[in-house]
Amino acid sequence: MTDDFIKIDDTLKELADNAEARCKEAFERVDEICAYNEQKVLSAFISCKVSEAHFKGSTGYGYGDRGREVLDEVYAKIMGTEDALVRHNFVSGTHALSVALFGVLRPGDKLLSVTGAPYDTMEEVIGIRGEKNGSLKDFGVKYDEVSLKDDGKIDYEGIKKACADAKVVYIQRSRGYSLRDSFCIDEIKKVVELVKKINEQVIVLVDNCYGEFVEKLEPTNVGADLIVGSLIKNPGGAIAETGGYIAGKARLIELCSYRLTAVGMGKEVGCTLNQSKGMFMGLFFAPSVVASALKTGIFALSLFELLGYDVYPNYNDKRTDIISAIKLGDADKLIAFCQGIQKGSPVDSFVLPEAWDMPGYESKVIMAAGAFTMGASIELSADAPLREPFAVWLQGGITYNTGKLGILMAAHSMLSKGILKP
Repeated sequence: MTDDFIKIDDTLKELADNAEARCKEAFERVDEICAYNEQKVLSAFISCKVSEAHFKGSTGYGYGDRGREVLDEVYAKIMGTEDALVRHNFVSGTHALSVALFGVLRPGDKLLSVTGAPYDTMEEVIGIRGEKNGSLKDFGVKYDEVSLKDDGKIDYEGIKKACADAKVVYIQRSRGYSLRDSFCIDEIKKVVELVKKINEQVIVLVDNCYGEFVEKLEPTNVGADLIVGSLIKNPGGAIAETGGYIAGKARLIELCSYRLTAVGMGKEVGCTLNQSKGMFMGLFFAPSVVASALKTGIFALSLFELLGYDVYPNYNDKRTDIISAIKLGDADKLIAFCQGIQKGSPVDSFVLPEAWDMPGYESKVIMAAGAFTMGASIELSADAPLREPFAVWLQGGITYNTGKLGILMAAHSMLSKGILKP
């Protein structure tokens, strides 16, 4: 009898043992932060008196839905904010960001991105790309951005010159489809303090996708006015089936809620159907699931560094999001890697991913995501646009051991095609 259920090349196995041994210190950091965040989440559930009655979904207008109201309270407590808007009918993180931006910006206002160009799917929302289609630009909102410095760091001097007349300063925490560093809470704090000193009325909005529970603090703990994220990423804990959240100052959350539903109705309407329990339960599991995702990514970085590839960040760097990038160098390696991830997935392992024109993206994108929830990047997934530098962006992993196997199958896929030499 053998426990070798999944065949992996013996040389790769030996290399994997070495890669994992190097991760001990990084794994210990992840576990310590996880324990802190689990205590924070449990404390919020207790403080807000979460009850089984809150799991029952409402229909129709959803008037008086206490589960919906308490979930908002729990999120606000965890994120250190005055209020939150957590809804299953946010279809993605981009949708939640769009609602937030349209909620607080008005014609003639200026939106300033201080972390360079935003993620691909935000380009059409803002109006950087595309025709007159209802974008912020189409509604008369001005846009400017402060490019990152050549080393990928924030240009604080550039921000000083550009932020005086901004209504909203936009920070993207994660790296997106770039090889720059993601921005940690300390860096976000520095930006907040800088722009608030110059312009007290500015609204600092942080795209918090992929960052929740990776550090002990969230951007709102260091002065950000609004943070936005997706429930099929970190805070959904791989249990929430859909949704997103906006958390921040009460007056801003009210404006966002008017954009999501209707002016005058806001948060008071919106049925929860049968989604409440999954959103509560996913949030409760989120710190532990995020820890598994981080360990999966750290292992991948360690392994592929030993295989001779450039990785971002280094496996032993402190983390601020769950995204790991590996510069593979050409399209064949990129495709083989993603196909191997798919083969190591619990769902649709037999499917062969191919690059396609994914809505909202400028280049063809290949995506491996054999997930229980479609597109849930808190589950092990890998994706990339088919363009230079042919890097793959890896995220997720519900459990570390299965995540590790998925990474090994990606390497094995490359090996079997003769494009990897261990």
